[in-house]
Amino acid sequence: MTVNGILQIAIYLIVLLLLVKPLGGYMARVYQGERTALGRALGPIERLTYRLIGVNPEQEMGWKTYAVAVLVFSVFGMLFLYALQRLQGILPLNPEGLGDVSADSALNTAISFVSNTNWQGYGGETTMSYLTQMLGMTVQNFASAAAGMAILIAFIRGLVRHSTSTVGNFWVDLTRSVLYILLPLALVVAVMLVGLGVVQSFSPYQTATLVQPTVDATGNQVTEQTLAIGPAASQIAIKQLGTNGGGFFNTNSAHPFENPTPLTNFLEMLSILLIPAALCYTFGKMVNDTRQGWALLAAMLIMLVVFGVAAYAAEGAGNPRLTALGIDQAATNLLPGGNMEGKELRFGIPNSALWATITTAASNGSVNSMHDSFTPLGGLVPLVMMQFGEVVFGGVGSGLYGMLAFVIVAVFVAGLMVGRTPEYLGKKIESYEIKMAALLILIMPVTVLGLTALAVVTGPGKASVFNPGPHGFSEVLYGFTSMGNNNGSAFTGLGANTPFYNLFGALAMLIARFWLIVPTLALAGSLVRKKRVPTTAGTLPTHTPLFIGWLIVIVLIVGALNFLPALALGPIVEHLGL
Repeated sequence: MTVNGILQIAIYLIVLLLLVKPLGGYMARVYQGERTALGRALGPIERLTYRLIGVNPEQEMGWKTYAVAVLVFSVFGMLFLYALQRLQGILPLNPEGLGDVSADSALNTAISFVSNTNWQGYGGETTMSYLTQMLGMTVQNFASAAAGMAILIAFIRGLVRHSTSTVGNFWVDLTRSVLYILLPLALVVAVMLVGLGVVQSFSPYQTATLVQPTVDATGNQVTEQTLAIGPAASQIAIKQLGTNGGGFFNTNSAHPFENPTPLTNFLEMLSILLIPAALCYTFGKMVNDTRQGWALLAAMLIMLVVFGVAAYAAEGAGNPRLTALGIDQAATNLLPGGNMEGKELRFGIPNSALWATITTAASNGSVNSMHDSFTPLGGLVPLVMMQFGEVVFGGVGSGLYGMLAFVIVAVFVAGLMVGRTPEYLGKKIESYEIKMAALLILIMPVTVLGLTALAVVTGPGKASVFNPGPHGFSEVLYGFTSMGNNNGSAFTGLGANTPFYNLFGALAMLIARFWLIVPTLALAGSLVRKKRVPTTAGTLPTHTPLFIGWLIVIVLIVGALNFLPALALGPIVEHLGL
């Protein structure tokens, strides 16, 4: 590690923390229906939207109706995106004449983008037309992110309200998320990205003459290169802000047209954690105790920093096998040092390691380097960040309600230790709440480990694993960990665009999104009916450094119990083999 690299990481964290309070406070006002700076301009559009879709914004929903609305909205989104891919060959805005997407790939992609996973088994510039990218992927980047935020707000209302049965109106929460938060932020970020060199065009792909002609694999001379372009900046802005992560181009944010400079890299990294971090403050404002929000943010930030530094240290140390050959891997004024395989020189090791940690912590999944080329311990970090359940910031909305499930478990275990009925924010935590929290925590590892086991013992699963031994196992484990946590990043080295991985990956993404949404809303429905319990001297404070540490311990223990045996078969044994 270098002083310059540590300074870059520190600056990133400082800027992020400076934006938490203003954005978090603004989002709290939006969801509470209070006056905001954009209210006068966007209020008429909001009211018109309700009239067009036939929604009474004053009519609230119980948790079951809210859940049905989420599922119906998502199903229609899946069907629309699937049809768009299957018919894109005859639709407009397809200057390269790209054909229809195969049925299994279209199904996988439709579920992927609607579930906020954005796993991609295809190359964007060789598979999807401009229309599909904009009307399909970009729209779902807004819709799936807004749905996650809406569910979080319903959960918060379950904690704030008492002795009632409603948790809000899904259509209102969805509309406000898109109109007042995601659209304005995406517009600002997209304009900044265009100004910094990210492409945004409807022109056909461009052809450039090579300065130095070469030959292809068949021996034919190559004198020209096709440069893929398109309306990329608008999609990249919301892919980062909505923790979506699906790249316009196949190499995602390592592509110079998506992420050309260190400054765009900083802006895109900032966008990934901006809303998840600010939602912690939103939570504190809505429960009328900002200390609770800061406590959750502190727990997330501590884990992010520890694992981010670990990834940086592992990559900065380089490959011990190269050291044994006498190759100098130290960083100098002329050489970046460390393990630079699969990394862009314009970003270097600190920004590559930080991005890998952030993107897997935040359920984003975009990449600016190839995680498959990381050292075993460096690659262990993004794996572990996902296997914690995507609660270290996590997806917009989904990360925080996932962390709140761990909070409920933490106060329950603490209550057992001192012999008191556990409480959180004035609500007693009883058997039903623990059952729902347990579902939220355990569904993911069962899905990931079960499908990983299936892949490594069946012919179709093993057929497209291109690396032998522990690393090949790590690639399969990473793939299902990514899909089973709605992350979307990949180790590469795994041929994922096959019927086996498309179908079972789609199953993993469905479970990871919707089998967790229903228990979350059921938990909100249970909490909202409870009476508020007055705080006493024996009430466990949930905003102190002690509780922050206890919460981190619970997350670490659960993650280790679930995945340490699998990690021992992959990156850990691979590291020992070095």
